[in-house]
Amino acid sequence: MRLNKKQWSWVFYDWANSGYGIIVTTAVLPVYFKAVAQDNGVSAANSTAYWGYANSIGTLLVSLLAPVLGALADYRGFKKKMLNGFAWLGIIMTTALSFIPTNQWKWLLFVYILSIIGYSGGNLFYDSFLTDVAPDDEMDKLSSYGYGFGYLGGVLAFILFLVLQLTKGFGQLSSYGVARWSFVLAAIWWVIFYIPILRDVQQVYAIEPDKNPIVDSFKRVWETLKHIRQYKAAAWFLVAYFFYIDGVDTIFTMATSIGMDIGVDTTMLMMVLLVVQLIAFPFSLLFGWLANKTSTRVGILTGIVIYFFICIYAFFLKSVADFWFLAVLIGTSQGGIQALSRSYFGKLIPKESGSEFFGFYNILGKFSAVLGPVIVGIVTQWTGKSTIGAGSLSILFLIGLVIFLYLPKLTREKAN
Repeated sequence: MRLNKKQWSWVFYDWANSGYGIIVTTAVLPVYFKAVAQDNGVSAANSTAYWGYANSIGTLLVSLLAPVLGALADYRGFKKKMLNGFAWLGIIMTTALSFIPTNQWKWLLFVYILSIIGYSGGNLFYDSFLTDVAPDDEMDKLSSYGYGFGYLGGVLAFILFLVLQLTKGFGQLSSYGVARWSFVLAAIWWVIFYIPILRDVQQVYAIEPDKNPIVDSFKRVWETLKHIRQYKAAAWFLVAYFFYIDGVDTIFTMATSIGMDIGVDTTMLMMVLLVVQLIAFPFSLLFGWLANKTSTRVGILTGIVIYFFICIYAFFLKSVADFWFLAVLIGTSQGGIQALSRSYFGKLIPKESGSEFFGFYNILGKFSAVLGPVIVGIVTQWTGKSTIGAGSLSILFLIGLVIFLYLPKLTREKAN
């Protein structure tokens, strides 16, 4: 598949916010927060739990409004404006992280929550643009390209961070100073590669504006909920997605904290995360190829099974070698399962209401991301072992797998 200019511009938004994903969410801020919190008397188990709670709160706030925001974005000319608003919120709050004093760990979490709202809200509208830039038969590959090149962009942003860390800011920065400048780096990366989608991608499928679009958006969401039986395949997919994507998102956000809890040092964590990003790039594209050769369903089922095994193995996680093994497995499947889930859903929904339906897609994905970190946080505090907390996520993959296995009976033929 050869991408056109519009499709490449869409892909580059995944590249743009990849710096946030790897630097803020996964690599640097979790380590920085745990160090700051422990400097202020917070225990390791509690700092891990608070990190999970912060991720849950941020995603919950976006989730509550996602369907209505999506319905509003379906009006002609609205989608780009809403993408712009949330993206800039994320960019500004990411920059603000660098200015929070080290004795204000609660404020650090608060600003991080605001950055999650910007990041997650922007992704809602970015995802819904998939139906505007690709026909059904190109969605699997384009969605996989998005995730794949997003990981590649994350690798390059992460390498820039590593240069800062290894040189200590060319001899000018402390370890805390390096962390703070890394947040600025993530924000600049986001701004630069955000430009193509603003310039080249336009809303194709839309509803003509109403006199009272906000009120009408609430009405449309309510009508969709009342007539959800018309979209039975999409509805049942969302139920399965709710459970399995919970584990995917939670492992992504909690992996660094769990690694630190079993004794993996900061330098090793950075190397693991870099390798995961490098692995995720080709394997995301490979999942797109697998979906084309077999079906989207087979690709998603493969990812769920791999993640279930990851959670079971987490119960026995003890050494750095164990952590490396799980990290590699995560790298092989993380982008693929997310990319194919997005394209699978995109094939099931009416295009003119794409943002509204992706609002439901995001609300269930985000609500699951509320549940997962809370489960890990509670189990970790109860047992004192974050590995048991991670292993407890296996039940969510199992539930998602069972539901998805019944899904083909309900799915339109073109969704495979």
